[in-house]
Amino acid sequence: MKKFLLTFAVGLIAAIGIYAQQKADDIVGTYKVVQKGDNSKVEIRKVGNGYRAQIIWLENMKDKDGSLRTDKKNPDKAKRNTPSNQIVLIDKVTYDEAKGEWGNGQIYDPQRGKLFKVRISFKDAKTLKVRGSWGPISETVYWTKI
Repeated sequence: MKKFLLTFAVGLIAAIGIYAQQKADDIVGTYKVVQKGDNSKVEIRKVGNGYRAQIIWLENMKDKDGSLRTDKKNPDKAKRNTPSNQIVLIDKVTYDEAKGEWGNGQIYDPQRGKLFKVRISFKDAKTLKVRGSWGPISETVYWTKI
């Protein structure tokens, strides 16, 4: 009987861990993002123990002078030549099962060249609520899964 209970307990713990990981991986996918007139597609994928969001498509890849848009406002000078369709927006966020949200990371706003603390949750099955904050100031945008 002890062996049965031990096996059952181990199996239950493993199943809970797998379920939590599946919930965490719900964020993985491609999203349509519209912010301040810029239309883009962002891919979220698992990287190591966290998740990364990177622009994979931008509607307008050219500046007014016809040159390729790059990450000119990035505070890291080494990243200022990154093409605008390769900018990493969110990196290393992790899932908090108790809160049902992803956090412990930052979101980068390439339009301002600033980093903000980020919290991410699902508004509904197809809509991601992405909230960036800096102190008491925050902004929420919604990304639509495609």
